[in-house]
Amino acid sequence: MSTTVHVYTSAALNYVPKVRMLFRSLRTHHPQWQLHLLLADTLPEDFQIDNEPFDTITPIAELGIPNWLGWAFCHRITELATAIKPWMLEKLLLNSEPGAKVIYLDPDTVVFSPLDDVVECLDQASLVLTPHQTAPESDIEAVIDNEICSLKHGVFNLGFIGVSNTVVGQAFARWWAERTYYFCRDEISNGLFTDQRWIDLVPALFTGVAILRSGRHNLATWNITTRHLNGNATEGYRVDGEPLGFYHFTGFDSGAHRVMALKNGRGNKSLKQLIDWYAEEIKPLKDDPLSHRPWAFGYFESGSIISSEQRLIYRLRRDLQRNYPNPFEVNGFERWWEQRARRDYPELFGSPQSVAAARETLIKPITAGFTAGETTENTKGVVIGLIKQSYQDPGNALKLARRAWEVLSQEGVAGLKARLRS
Repeated sequence: MSTTVHVYTSAALNYVPKVRMLFRSLRTHHPQWQLHLLLADTLPEDFQIDNEPFDTITPIAELGIPNWLGWAFCHRITELATAIKPWMLEKLLLNSEPGAKVIYLDPDTVVFSPLDDVVECLDQASLVLTPHQTAPESDIEAVIDNEICSLKHGVFNLGFIGVSNTVVGQAFARWWAERTYYFCRDEISNGLFTDQRWIDLVPALFTGVAILRSGRHNLATWNITTRHLNGNATEGYRVDGEPLGFYHFTGFDSGAHRVMALKNGRGNKSLKQLIDWYAEEIKPLKDDPLSHRPWAFGYFESGSIISSEQRLIYRLRRDLQRNYPNPFEVNGFERWWEQRARRDYPELFGSPQSVAAARETLIKPITAGFTAGETTENTKGVVIGLIKQSYQDPGNALKLARRAWEVLSQEGVAGLKARLRS
């Protein structure tokens, strides 16, 4: 049985200071593990890895994602950082010996004690997941805050996943990568929440899936209502009598974490001390130059900020993906937007309410998103098929074919299929 363990996280450059906290905590408890940073960003020439607490850094450009520049443009920062996770998982698995383990942890996580039980679980299983909740809520408000929230965002928290290098593990990584390539979006109204909702299907689709219900792992505000945290930084923290494994400080920068901790923690002094400790630890990070690095994929090369609406239209329009394979460059998609977007999509230039309504209309029915790889032959075949189907109404055939070609050229086969279903 292989003893190799890889741990990786995914983040943009401005989050690297917090990544260091995660990896230093891992080095304390598992100095022999191999640690990797997956960069949802470009790697600047002046970035030096020599003194970093991780072993390798892999920017998105090195993952082998087809048409990756256009694909990256379709995503906001959280969507992109999560969309590339399975691609890195597959890369690590394929470059490891059979039985090696790969663990993903979110960059806003800190490890407080050894994770040997996770590795032991992966000795027997191909995948290990941690649910958001491991015990039923007893308070109706907590049901709304936590259980119903999990129904929207996913049963399992993807701030952690463990995968063993088995046939099943590799098959899962490929399946997950294919799903995030087309459908890694924060669109709860469409049943999608980045990479996370897909994992609800995993216990049904794959064998060898273990669900780790130990309260010591993935402790967070969404499950603190049903777990008992005690102890302190000096003596160590314990959850339901076991050493705290890792805590997920999600939503910390916005202040949402502290608000939900105060609400769900019910005056727990240990929880307050833990959150105060993290706040003090990250306070100096605001002075780290990396914390102020702009996200490379947040701007056109001209320096203009890319809007969510621009990302959406590019994602929906196959013709734009084909004509502007690098939508960031000067005199490309940005110029098209300035010249055509207001005419083609006037509803995206109104009040915030009308823009929000227009976005909801555009994303329904759901389409496959980035489809620049579809072939012209495939497109023509669908059009011919539609013409043949219209023989029963010859007068409508030409009109149908023209409209089908228009939709296909702009939105691809997936877009046409979605239109036919609506």
